[in-house]
Amino acid sequence: MHWILLRGLTREQAHWGDFPVALQSAFPAHRFHAVDLPGTGVHYRQDSPDSIEGIRRQVCRQVSHIPRPFGIIALSMGGMVALDWAQNAELGEIQQLVMINTSSGFSPPWQRMRPVAWPRVLRLLSRRELFDRERDLLHLTSNRPVPLDLAKRWYSIQRQRPVSLANAFNQLRAAARFTPAPHRPLPDALLLASRGDRIVHFKCSEALESRWQWTLKLHPDAGHDLPLDEPGWILEQIRTWLPRS
Repeated sequence: MHWILLRGLTREQAHWGDFPVALQSAFPAHRFHAVDLPGTGVHYRQDSPDSIEGIRRQVCRQVSHIPRPFGIIALSMGGMVALDWAQNAELGEIQQLVMINTSSGFSPPWQRMRPVAWPRVLRLLSRRELFDRERDLLHLTSNRPVPLDLAKRWYSIQRQRPVSLANAFNQLRAAARFTPAPHRPLPDALLLASRGDRIVHFKCSEALESRWQWTLKLHPDAGHDLPLDEPGWILEQIRTWLPRS
């Protein structure tokens, strides 16, 4: 099966780091494609739509050359795009869905963006020095020590393919307004969340589990960027879940 990997707000395929390679090694019969949202990565010069539906439509056009069916692994706002995609896909197009630390309009705003995160986000936006901003963002999204070389790598990504402030606000607006349709798009999906996520409360994933009886696994202490903090744990959860779906 071909899998589409989607990152979250203002992030791009390079921010996955070694995770796609680890996926390929763990699941050699599958193929994994990291795709950039409009306004990020290779599409950083494009304008980002300000709705999840608009973002999803552009992502679908980007992958039109890849044979169906798809599985999707998506983090944070990428999970919203994945969910909207699954709810609007042709029958059988999306067969597996793994959503990591995502949220939706089924949860209250103070869980979708935890109040404790707002002061740090505002400080990040006011940072003029790009390196400091990327390093502080890592400290917010990860609950592990941030090596200097990792901060340098994220700084380099943003220097090469900067996300404009307008696109950041468009994506933020899209995420804030997203509420899925009422119907369950798949019989099962894998929801991965962390109790240690300081941006999105894990109860947002619990809301999806409760509504659609999907599979939820909680990590005890990783941060919002679960693929960065605990890639091996994610691989193990997918390996355990896949045969049952």
